[in-house]
Amino acid sequence: MTTTPELSTLTGEYTVDPAHSAIGFTARHAMVTNVKGKFLDFSGTLHLDGTDPSRSTASLDITMDSIDTGSPDRDGHLKSSDFFKTDEHPTMTFRSTKAESLGGDDYRITGDLTILGTTKPLTIDLEFNGAAKDPFGNERVGFEGKSEIKRSEWGLTWNAALETGGVLVSDKIKLNFDISAIRQA
Repeated sequence: MTTTPELSTLTGEYTVDPAHSAIGFTARHAMVTNVKGKFLDFSGTLHLDGTDPSRSTASLDITMDSIDTGSPDRDGHLKSSDFFKTDEHPTMTFRSTKAESLGGDDYRITGDLTILGTTKPLTIDLEFNGAAKDPFGNERVGFEGKSEIKRSEWGLTWNAALETGGVLVSDKIKLNFDISAIRQA
């Protein structure tokens, strides 16, 4: 692979490669441990402007039925009316509204996250991992990002009290993004 250091050469349209990307989350469980999960089915596009990063955009569509926490019972509960109501709300979406360079390889993208039909702003801090041409001739870019949300702000309020105090599922959810995207011809 060859690395492309000049950002201006990266300007263009990209498609997220789900085979080499991951969208995941972490939630505190029973006040003592973290449960990690991911979504297996998603798609997205990026418009990168290497000369003026503020003109860059991102769009993601995540199939809620593709949730995977490593426990089929837990996944079924998360798909149910207690949480994601995947029969009524099959997709979670993110549409960027603002992009900014923070210096170096650090960026911030802000947009609208829609879960359960509720749309709220979400800011994602990103690190640009680089650009390369893969062995198949595809021009790729990579980003790693993170954010936190309070699930209650999107109507995700189900919980259970613990005998020892506290609740079964934290309100704070950590989001993680590892994105590889391929430039469109």
